[in-house]
Amino acid sequence: MHVVVLGAGYAGLTLTRLLEDELPDEADLTIVNESPDHLVQHELHRVVRRPELASAITVSLPQVLERATVRVARVEGIDREERVVDLSSGRLEYDVAAICLGAQTAYYDLEGVREHATPLKRLRHALRIRSRALEVLRDRSAGASRILVGGAGLSGIQVAGELAALADEERGTATVTILEQLDSVAPTFPGNFQRAVRSALEDQGIEVRTRSAVSRADETHVHLESGDEIPYDQFVWTGGIAGSDALAGERPLVESDLRLDERTFALGDAVRATDADGEPVPASAQTAVREARTVAENISRFAGDGTDAEADPDALERFAFDSPGWTVSVGDDAVAQLGPAVLTGRPAKALKATVGLGYLSAVGAVGNATDRLYRGVLERRFGRE
Repeated sequence: MHVVVLGAGYAGLTLTRLLEDELPDEADLTIVNESPDHLVQHELHRVVRRPELASAITVSLPQVLERATVRVARVEGIDREERVVDLSSGRLEYDVAAICLGAQTAYYDLEGVREHATPLKRLRHALRIRSRALEVLRDRSAGASRILVGGAGLSGIQVAGELAALADEERGTATVTILEQLDSVAPTFPGNFQRAVRSALEDQGIEVRTRSAVSRADETHVHLESGDEIPYDQFVWTGGIAGSDALAGERPLVESDLRLDERTFALGDAVRATDADGEPVPASAQTAVREARTVAENISRFAGDGTDAEADPDALERFAFDSPGWTVSVGDDAVAQLGPAVLTGRPAKALKATVGLGYLSAVGAVGNATDRLYRGVLERRFGRE
């Protein structure tokens, strides 16, 4: 049996490490990824202010995988009937596949946004955001500059916080504004979390504009559906996600068994999933990791001839999503939700670091990178307070 995992984000790497333990020795396991590294996406915003952390948030796949074959290639198409994957470097046949290709930035056909805004999905994006921010902040000739962040989900909140903190460190005169088309920041989260996040943003000097849907952008202004025009010196876009090009930009819907067909699973940001209660689950790192555990169990049930699992859907485990909480960084501050309680300040920062350390440990990424990414950050933050 040949099991193929497509993508090495949170879902793909977690799934592959679990399958290394759960598949029988005679099964072949391959993971395909465009890069030989896994990117710790939820910490990507840190690179805007601390470029030296770039190496700390990249995890070498060959170093943390013991059994799986790592194939570096771009997935260009998937023929599920023939069970063949078209790659930039050839073709790959499979008996069971898991599509973990993640998502890309969605621009919703908004005129000029793709051309004039920088997304935050790759290391190169974070470094480009940093470079432009430094240009803007160090240009004293034009007076106060304006940095716009489109989208107030967790990614937008975190990059806005880093940009505001960078402005403080550079002693630049800049206004950082975050735009959100819905009624609140972090719009998919509980109200008490939303209020705490907004307060943390405003405490950092960030202007929050909700009910501010972007209609288009040009070289100097972002235009809102309300008719307002906002001038900018830098524009960052975190306004949503779309599916992988290999899935024609779509994020297909999967039910709680996380299957597209009898032998093809799909999970993480690549899809829109519903859990065992029929409820939609959020696109997030913790969702992807938890889905990977369910899929690992289900793929292991194919490890024999797979007859029972293929013929009887009830033989498969169903994904149940019950989040223990959420964390988000806002510059040197953080907000966390743990059950019904919302934490800020030191407890929230400690919880976020603990979650991060736990994830890196779970995927085998321990050592110097872990020290630099979290222990160094905690010492810097707590040691100066």
